Amino acid sequence: MMEGFVFVVASAMVLAGAIGVVVRSHPVHCALSLVLTLFGVAVLFIAQDAQFLAVVQVIVYAGAIVVMFLFVIMLLGVDRAESLRIESLKGQRPLAAIVGIGAIGMMLIAIFVAGRHQTAPAVGTAVGGEQNVNALARSLFGTHVFAFEVTSVLLVIAVVGTVLLARRPAPSLDKLRKLEELTK
Repeated sequence: MMEGFVFVVASAMVLAGAIGVVVRSHPVHCALSLVLTLFGVAVLFIAQDAQFLAVVQVIVYAGAIVVMFLFVIMLLGVDRAESLRIESLKGQRPLAAIVGIGAIGMMLIAIFVAGRHQTAPAVGTAVGGEQNVNALARSLFGTHVFAFEVTSVLLVIAVVGTVLLARRPAPSLDKLRKLEELTK
């Protein structure tokens, strides 16, 4: 009975936070909704007896990663208006498309390779008398090191996405003229 209640509440936290990330227009509010989502996932980890993953979820993702997102958002100054039509670096969009296609290709390769290798679970009850943390480390930095590195690439892509989402289009000249007329 209690496990079902915890699952429903944590799932509601995850869904509400995920919807908040997508729906909200202010980047800081999106980051705070992401924190709600990450805490909900941590509660689900605890419900599955994966306390180490829950602690890592809170410390690394809800702590460090979201703080990094907020730092990037504040560093960019989301109150400034910038034109999205002006490219500061020539050829950045085709290069971004190439990098995106490469990242998708690497993820597909990781999925294909992971499907061929079946390993013992690294979380939950101890495997063969080994501690869970040791089995998790062996799994992450041994058989799944490629997927672990792809995750780091995804985090870099997330930072770039945060930078792009924080940019706002410049106001049109008509709006600026109307504002000047109103202030006269």
